[in-house]
Amino acid sequence: MKYLFTLALISTALFANAQDQFGNVFSKINADVLQNSKAYQTLKFETETIGHRLTGSANGEKAEQYAYDLLKSYGCDVKFQPFEVESWARKSISVEIGANQSSLVKMKAVTLAHSPVNADITGEIVDAGNGMEADFQEQPGKFKSKIALIYLGVLPGSPAGTKSLHRSEKTAIAIKYGAIGVIIINTVKDGVLLTGTASVTGKLISIPAVCIGLEDGMALKEKLKTQAQTAHIAMTNFSGLIKARNVIATFKGLELPQDKIVVGGHLDSWDLATGAIDNGIGSFAIMDMARTFKHLKLKTKRTVEFVLFMGEEQGLLGSKAYIEQATKDKTLNQVKFMLNYDMTNDPKGFSTSRAEMKDLFTAWGDDIVKIDTGFKNLFNAGAGLHSDHQPFMLEGIPTGGGFGGKLPNNSGPFYHSDGDSFKLVDEQELKNTVRYSAMLTYALANTPKIPVGVQGEEELKAFLESQHLKEPLTIAGEWRWK
Repeated sequence: MKYLFTLALISTALFANAQDQFGNVFSKINADVLQNSKAYQTLKFETETIGHRLTGSANGEKAEQYAYDLLKSYGCDVKFQPFEVESWARKSISVEIGANQSSLVKMKAVTLAHSPVNADITGEIVDAGNGMEADFQEQPGKFKSKIALIYLGVLPGSPAGTKSLHRSEKTAIAIKYGAIGVIIINTVKDGVLLTGTASVTGKLISIPAVCIGLEDGMALKEKLKTQAQTAHIAMTNFSGLIKARNVIATFKGLELPQDKIVVGGHLDSWDLATGAIDNGIGSFAIMDMARTFKHLKLKTKRTVEFVLFMGEEQGLLGSKAYIEQATKDKTLNQVKFMLNYDMTNDPKGFSTSRAEMKDLFTAWGDDIVKIDTGFKNLFNAGAGLHSDHQPFMLEGIPTGGGFGGKLPNNSGPFYHSDGDSFKLVDEQELKNTVRYSAMLTYALANTPKIPVGVQGEEELKAFLESQHLKEPLTIAGEWRWK
């Protein structure tokens, strides 16, 4: 049996290598991107001339048009995919904290998305630790009509193996236990503030949610140990129907044109800065992949769609709109694989939701290593949430992308913050994303047989459970199984 098992593994590996001879095309992609890439220059131009790319804003509309015109200038077959959804934008914010209402002092804060249009609350602050269900269950009654103070990640000193949830899921738990407001402590030093949605549904939440800096937050936690603290939170925001547009560049397949490989990432950003890292490096890499395909006149068996989604930051609005339109058009079954690029930078390997892809991905990686030993051919199989792959994954579609890279110039702390600017971008690392990812896309679109298909309902349910995604999907109202 051991002999037969070993033989089977060898046969699988040989098949993966034998069926695909892409080395020559990989070399052409490599040379073209190193010599002709426009990703760095176009991202620099966009951040300097347009700025942020908030969905539904004038800047967002300009960014959509810029992406369309850029892809058109490369000779791509490009179109808008318009959609209309409820969106959100911040207006005014005031947070004051003190021992009582007569001693309140202003604290630097930023509103978390999907907070109410108008809110003006005063209440006692109660420390909710990491903001997990267990933190509230210890004394469930003490949070009713109070303002919950929650650490964004996992507090130092927490028991080993302590899990965390998305800020929106922690907010949902606070609402469940009767909190009238949420103050979330950022995890980044030097008072960096971050934004992001506090809603698991992408719709307005019932209580105001704000983010404060790490130092202010930890000092507040210390005060709460010996003295009650009161907060006054007042804010105004916009919420209403807005129009936005995904941008899609299509390369028609020659042999299997009804089979699609979607290569997507979100074009939109938050409005505190210019979103160069989140997600300029991902979306402008995608546009440069399309440029490379067109410049080299690459032909593929399957159709490739390079998609720039809007509205990701406000609840995966653009990718959900794509799925909704494909369902309406009865073309969703054409999507065989989705590659997502959200803050992907300088990948050292490939990731996928489906472990069965390992032989193919690493076989292609072997060819890339022959071109550039900086690519380490790492492989990761697993699934998470909160980016544009999610709506595809919940339809059973295999997903994947780059893996193993690090964000450039210590830019991680500036995720969703007022410091996410172009100076953080590394030109060579951005080129690496383009060339390795264009190679992966070409290979997926041309391999004779993709060894995984779309999962059926029961298979998908079991898969999501195996990835420990039932809890967050249940909190979000997206767990559709009993």
